[in-house]
Amino acid sequence: MMQEKEIVLDVLGGVKSSLSCYATFISETANPTLRQTFQQMRDGDEKFQYDLYRIAEQKGYYATSPAADHNAICSVKQALS
Repeated sequence: MMQEKEIVLDVLGGVKSSLSCYATFISETANPTLRQTFQQMRDGDEKFQYDLYRIAEQKGYYATSPAADHNAICSVKQALS
C-alpha cells in the first residue's frame, strides 16, 4: 500500500506532466473556444499543483533547493543579457 508521501509526490509528478502537455495543446489549437478551455484547465491545475506543493513542503515530503546567492543570480542575468 502506498504511503501518503508517495501518493502526494506521484500526484505532483502527474500534474507537472499535464502542465507540460497543456502548453503544447494551447500552442497548437486554432479554435479560440477550445484554446480558452485548455488555458482554464491549465490555470486550475497550476493552482492545484501549487496548493499541493505547499502541503507537501509543510509536511516535509518535498524539499526545495536552497536559494541562490546574489552573485550567482547576477552572473546568470549577465550571461543571458
